[in-house]
Amino acid sequence: MNGCFYNFCIALVFMLLPSCSQHLRERQIQGNEGTDSLNIAQTSMSEDFQYFLDKFNNENFFQLKRIVFPIRVTIPDTHNEGMAPMEETIGKYEWELLDLTYDSTYASREYDSYFQNVVFRKDTAVVEVRGIDNGIYADYYFKLIDNKWFLVTLTESSF
Repeated sequence: MNGCFYNFCIALVFMLLPSCSQHLRERQIQGNEGTDSLNIAQTSMSEDFQYFLDKFNNENFFQLKRIVFPIRVTIPDTHNEGMAPMEETIGKYEWELLDLTYDSTYASREYDSYFQNVVFRKDTAVVEVRGIDNGIYADYYFKLIDNKWFLVTLTESSF
């Protein structure tokens, strides 16, 4: 009887082995699909740019936390007559707070009218500010770092 039981156990193992390996393959496939959906979920968990920009414009402390200091900027050299662009590095304590709030009525103002556009790339956003017949021209470059937006550089020109 022990021999029969032993043969029965061996036969049972051989019958269950393909079933177990099939189940293991299915779990691996499901695991990989889960990983793909997790990667998609992590990508979509990035901070919403509009939410970020609203907070950036309205909360001074938040703005200072979300700028990569020292920040390199390109600005017109106001000390020279031609106002040629010059690069400058600005530290946290020299920073003047920005307000990139935009309302469509800004394009029809009598003075300093401009329009604003946001251009997105893979992990960057550029807020473009363009004056209407007044020389206002600026680009603010934001980068997604660890799923959070940060201002990394800016360019202001005068035409």
